[in-house]
Amino acid sequence: MRDHVRRALISVFDKSGVEELAKGLHEAGYEIVSSSGTANYLKEHGLSVREIADLSGYPHILGGRVKTLHPSVLGGILARRDFDADLADVEKWNIPLIDVVVCNLYPFEEVAKRKADLGDLIENIDIGGVTLIRAAAKNYRYVTIVTDPRDYGTVIEEIKSLGNVSIKTRQRLALKAFAATASYDSIIHFALSKAMKEEDLFPDVYPVSLKKAASLRYGENPYQRAALYAQPLQKLPFKQLGGSELSYNNILDAEAAVKGILLLGDRAGCVIIKHTTPCGMAIGKDLPSAYEGALACDPLSAYGGIIGLTREVDKDTAVKLASKFYEIIVAPGFSTEAVEVFKEKRPNLRLISFDLSKRDELRLTKTAFGFLAQEDAMAPDPDFEGGEWTGERRPELKDDALVAWKAAALAKSNAIALAKDGATVAIASGFTSRVDAVEWAVRHAGQKAKGSVLASDGFFPFPDSIEIAARADIALILQPGGSKRDEEVKEACIKHRIPMLMTKMRAFRH
Repeated sequence: MRDHVRRALISVFDKSGVEELAKGLHEAGYEIVSSSGTANYLKEHGLSVREIADLSGYPHILGGRVKTLHPSVLGGILARRDFDADLADVEKWNIPLIDVVVCNLYPFEEVAKRKADLGDLIENIDIGGVTLIRAAAKNYRYVTIVTDPRDYGTVIEEIKSLGNVSIKTRQRLALKAFAATASYDSIIHFALSKAMKEEDLFPDVYPVSLKKAASLRYGENPYQRAALYAQPLQKLPFKQLGGSELSYNNILDAEAAVKGILLLGDRAGCVIIKHTTPCGMAIGKDLPSAYEGALACDPLSAYGGIIGLTREVDKDTAVKLASKFYEIIVAPGFSTEAVEVFKEKRPNLRLISFDLSKRDELRLTKTAFGFLAQEDAMAPDPDFEGGEWTGERRPELKDDALVAWKAAALAKSNAIALAKDGATVAIASGFTSRVDAVEWAVRHAGQKAKGSVLASDGFFPFPDSIEIAARADIALILQPGGSKRDEEVKEACIKHRIPMLMTKMRAFRH
């Protein structure tokens, strides 16, 4: 290859630290070539810069839409230094070779966050920058691509110590560059879909862009690493107000608590979660009474659990909660006094203020088979007034019925929940047999089962569960129905004089 001037092309919107990078490159013998905005900035900082228009012999056109898209620029980046045919073209067309490309893009994400209109969004889509980045990343064997100001120091350090950027670093930077352009395109697709009102919950292609929001203490077990990622255009829906760092399990448990809070709605309510499963749920006249009701369901399992509350936590509630050991408290907010109580009595307790208005429409789950996608919908309330009843209607049990139903919907299938006086008295979760779940729930509730409401997240395949409920003096049963033996189940309810509401909706949570 012919001798050539080492050359760096710098075209950046975010100019953080770029003058130091350019200075280091200049001192290492690189000629600096820049687009007009970056060139002016570097000149203001006393650096000698050649503009891209001088390199290409072509001015910026279309109001700046076309600056770098020229064979003299792209050819200088894409030329393979050990391909005779490429070098022949370089000689023939007098293309200046480019060894380093420093580029970051129009801040489309920031513009989208400002809820800009469609016209503004379109004008902030970078074209030339993306092309420069992809070209340099493709030719990483010969060209260094730098898209992140945090990498400036590494690049200068290696050039000074090695005379060039190492191939290992060039590979890493190339992968980082492709990730940057992929994320950029995904964000554009997401924002334009909303602006054009062309959103499809299940598109043929689902572009996903995720940015690391936090490194977590560990995964499900201490030997597993873990991190939390967020979609770029969506703010994290929570703030941690106190306590230790979050782990993978903490996030999963907190999510279950949020689902419980959403299921309980506007009433003063509490859900207690252990290993993503509810061990107590209740409504009350205020948060302390709701908490006491939820705790009474299974105080042993509640130890070290996660508390979800439907309203802002006040001082009185904080004093009650601080008397026992919990991992996390999740609520829409915390008063200043409540935060101080926890800081004094439970300094390691994690306090999470969650914005309940931020709900995803879609749930993505990675499996060995691929990604599963489904609507992230909450189980609707049963039609207590107009639903399909067997036996007498029991309007006075509506609150208990709703608590039982919501607890069963939050628990893992096969799930059975018993509720009385606005609180669960037993929650059987994750059983492989529904009749076993009923037996366990009744046994756990003991004398509290008498007069309680029983809710099942799925149908009863046989009337045997009704027999158990009858022996426990259950006052009302809620179940979806849909079994081949629904009529046998109804007959068992009539025989034992237990009213039953068929909800006509399943509430499985696997």
